[in-house]
Amino acid sequence: MILRNKLLRDVMTRDVVTVSINDTVKQIARLLSKKDISGVAVIGDEGKAVGVISEMDILKVIGIENWENKTAESIMTSNLETVEPTSRLIDAANMMKRKHVHRLLVLSKRGMGISQMPIGILSASDIVREAAKD
Repeated sequence: MILRNKLLRDVMTRDVVTVSINDTVKQIARLLSKKDISGVAVIGDEGKAVGVISEMDILKVIGIENWENKTAESIMTSNLETVEPTSRLIDAANMMKRKHVHRLLVLSKRGMGISQMPIGILSASDIVREAAKD
């Protein structure tokens, strides 16, 4: 299948690893290391996605006094870039380039299930891996 015609639902990682807004940077660093991933979705008190944390977000605070105990909420990127599972992969790639982001949360279509709940995540690595197959 040509990259241009592929949909996110066919490429995205479905088992989204999440953390709570109250989890500490140390806990999140351990989780990233254990799962061998580069980012997680941050879930707020109501169960909705409120941000993302990447390895770079953690690197920015390492060395700051008491960095280990900072919360996810204090270091997360809260301006979420999201897409729907039926979006085209090429459109997601263009969005990443335009917005200078390395991952997009895939949320269920509005009106289907709980909105703002991540059902997948798409990273730049996922797109590169898929491009290599074509």
